[in-house]
Amino acid sequence: MPSDPRSGVLTLLHTACGAGVLAMPFAFKPFGLLPALITLTFCGICSLCGLLLQTRIVKYVPKSENASFAKLTQLINPSLSIVFDFAIAVKCFGVGVSYLIIVGDLMPQILSSILYRNDDSTGDSQEHHMFLDRRLCISLVMMFVIAPLCFKKSLNSLRHASMIAIVSVAYLCGLIIFHFLYRSELERGQVYFMTPHQDAQSHSPLTTLPIFVFAYTCHHNMFSVINEQADKSFKILRRIPILAISLAYVLYVVIGGTGYMTFGDNIVGNIITLYPNSIYTTIGRLAMLLLVTLAFPLQCHPCRSSIKNMIVFIKNLRKDKTDDSTAGFIPLDDLSSEDPQEEVARQNNEQSNLPIESSRQTNVITLCILIFSYLLAISITSLAKVLAIVGATGSTSISFILPGLFGYKLIGSEFTNSNDRVPTRVKLFKYLGLLLFIWGIAVMVASLFATAFLGSSSH
Repeated sequence: MPSDPRSGVLTLLHTACGAGVLAMPFAFKPFGLLPALITLTFCGICSLCGLLLQTRIVKYVPKSENASFAKLTQLINPSLSIVFDFAIAVKCFGVGVSYLIIVGDLMPQILSSILYRNDDSTGDSQEHHMFLDRRLCISLVMMFVIAPLCFKKSLNSLRHASMIAIVSVAYLCGLIIFHFLYRSELERGQVYFMTPHQDAQSHSPLTTLPIFVFAYTCHHNMFSVINEQADKSFKILRRIPILAISLAYVLYVVIGGTGYMTFGDNIVGNIITLYPNSIYTTIGRLAMLLLVTLAFPLQCHPCRSSIKNMIVFIKNLRKDKTDDSTAGFIPLDDLSSEDPQEEVARQNNEQSNLPIESSRQTNVITLCILIFSYLLAISITSLAKVLAIVGATGSTSISFILPGLFGYKLIGSEFTNSNDRVPTRVKLFKYLGLLLFIWGIAVMVASLFATAFLGSSSH
């Protein structure tokens, strides 16, 4: 069923505004207020350019096929498609695992706040203790909430979940603004409007640059959003990323700016942990729990698509080798076929089974993603270092490098064998892709350097 642009905006906004909103105020700390706002704006513009390039290059994919990074890679260099699909799958899988870890961290706090609010007896505490086990919390959320949503076949079917998640972000935004206006009971540190004074204990801006860069990452779902649109013209499609990134930018400015000005140098990676326990804070934790829970399927969907593309690539590679080894050989079945109509009927029966096989494959892949994500989440309590590296490579590739490379290679290619003059607008998009590709490489190197030598940005 085709979706409308509004559904696409909600999907992209939900994908971008994940658990990173909690760390946005901390990202302001090594920059200072004004430089952080400038960096946030510039990163938003770069991400928007990547999304616009994706909407521009979908026309180069045959109309009979759905657009994807794998399809575009086949147009420029088919042998690299499996590499890019692997990067997308690893990135989405890693972020999904981090969401489950956050569920394991937040849900026991929420239950503890609810169960022990008016509970003074030791016996009742022992009785409730089993419900505070993070593994049990992850298991329940995975079984009854995440798994049913992940088995949905399209992102459009998750539009209601996206709406609920956006409401959760809006509540968090309101909670931060409220504490900014009424912060008399909070311990406020020094607020710097320009670059803070650097000392031995200060963080380099490079340590929090990935937070700005990856805050807008929703590019892995952009092609799925485009494929589900009824009108795929650039004039209509461009409105989706413009509106989604604009809304995300406003949220990040409000959450990051007011959060940083509330606590100053005392800000930490998860801002909601700094607020005193209250019914409003508990609701805020519930909102973030809901946000990451509903965001998991938005990581599972592109991860599943990339794995399916990798399977098709491997099957085609094996098929090519088989065809080469059996060249000139005529199967006996073909020699014994006397009725062409029987052969046509057999082929039709095989084609009628394809949807069933495709559905079964989709369910098996989804089940594997859920199982491995669950096993990692219950056995590992912190993936900060690993996810920082995965994000620095996977997210940067998806947001900047791939859209830039595809834009530079494909845009204007229809004029290669023509004497027609290349329009100026086409040239601008083409070289915008080149600049975005170079920027992506620079960000990847800087982020990896910061992760390896300057420490993780999540404190």
